[in-house]
Amino acid sequence: MYLLHIVAAYRGLSPLVWNAAPADYLDAKDLKDVAVGGLIKEDVLQQIQDCSEIPTPFLDMVGTDTCKADYTEWVEDELEAVDITNKIVSGADAPATATTAGALARVGNYTQISAKYVYVTERAQNVDTIAIGETMAYRTMRKLQALRRDVEGIVLSNQASVRDDNSSTAGQTAGLGAWLTSHVSAAGSGGGFQSTKLVTAFTPGARRALTWELIADQIEGCYTDGANNTVLMSVPGVTKRLARFLFTTTYAAIPTANVQGSGGGVDQTSQGYIDTFRTDFGFTMKIVPNRLQQTYESTDTGTTAAAAVFGLDLDYLAVAYLHSCKVEALAKLGLSHRRQLSVDYTLKCKLERAQFVIHDINPASTVTAT
Repeated sequence: MYLLHIVAAYRGLSPLVWNAAPADYLDAKDLKDVAVGGLIKEDVLQQIQDCSEIPTPFLDMVGTDTCKADYTEWVEDELEAVDITNKIVSGADAPATATTAGALARVGNYTQISAKYVYVTERAQNVDTIAIGETMAYRTMRKLQALRRDVEGIVLSNQASVRDDNSSTAGQTAGLGAWLTSHVSAAGSGGGFQSTKLVTAFTPGARRALTWELIADQIEGCYTDGANNTVLMSVPGVTKRLARFLFTTTYAAIPTANVQGSGGGVDQTSQGYIDTFRTDFGFTMKIVPNRLQQTYESTDTGTTAAAAVFGLDLDYLAVAYLHSCKVEALAKLGLSHRRQLSVDYTLKCKLERAQFVIHDINPASTVTAT
């Protein structure tokens, strides 16, 4: 077309003008307008986009165990306190003294069955689908992912343990929020393992802001008892504001360092988030946001969502399975297929005093020093 314009200019002619296509040309629009639905194939990406495939950080970090009954138990113990008066005279006889069971304690938790279901008709199974392939296989895979997400949220919750009565009451595993009593900071009260072999729920109080002093005090308490809490876990609103607090220079008692890149010729990374910190006792804690950890209702009026902040010693936590996630075909009903997905599990808080929790935190409040 450019060459034609040059030739026209050389001959003193007007440049050529290209008009719109005549109406009798067949266009893609005409093909789309053919009744009913047109003749052009749909162009659909053969992939499914989804950002809800959120990791399960707690389940990914803690150990797994097995159990052989719907109530599983374990034994806690604790050494006696240091006796700085411990001395005897040379040659002295052994005194008459009693030997007791000390701090031995037998505790346990009930298992909980969580389930999902997939019902697919013969027709849905046989049609040619976009992106998902075989309908039953795809829906089963997605339900398994959803089931694992449920377990993550449940074991971190404040729910009490409940014994299954094989009638109208389903069994419940006590969540971590209900288990902890030794190292707890809370506006509310209660919770913990009882002589009834049940774990009762914590009773929430009014919301408050998280402070660094609250965290430091709980770390010290657990460390004094022998634990090393290497993970600090909470909902994203809390971990975000804690990271901002650690990143700021206004609290100089908490030094931070950029460990990425070195020298003037190396690309530097601007870090606006602190995900680890060194404790006063020489070990490092990692801040882990958990998008599946749930908030709970506080005693405030209006907006009442509160969150728990957990300090975890992973050596003393496990999720035990009476049976792990399994898929079973149910009886076929006519022109349909049915699948049941289930898991029977419990949280083993093997040593509750090795963990800490700060309850009743407002996820929207700024973290401060004190």
